[in-house]
Amino acid sequence: QVQLVESGGGLVQAGGSLRLSCAASGRTFSSYTMGWFRRAPGKEREFVAGIRWYGGRTKYRDSVKGRFTISRDNAKNTVYLQMNSLKAEDTAVYYCAANPDPLGIVEVTISNYNYWGQGTQVTVSS
Repeated sequence: QVQLVESGGGLVQAGGSLRLSCAASGRTFSSYTMGWFRRAPGKEREFVAGIRWYGGRTKYRDSVKGRFTISRDNAKNTVYLQMNSLKAEDTAVYYCAANPDPLGIVEVTISNYNYWGQGTQVTVSS
């Protein structure tokens, strides 16, 4: 049974940093893309960042480029999202997701992701 478990969310002041973790288990993810998505209050879920487990190719939404960094630790089967220079508009529930990614690209479409974590709240106070 595939499980994605997020952690690391919390309350932080604008300009601060948080690191989210996503522990993956239940299958081999070497051919997968792992993604971070978020849903802000009153808005739809959106792609934030993704990484190919094999090779490490990454992709980011424009609004987080230069501030967020996605990475993975193969030995721990864990994906991270380092978030720096946080802004109030980054406030959202953040979700980890896994996509089989047969094309070998970093998909941004929600429907292409098969597995989802339960989410972790990130609140940035201004």
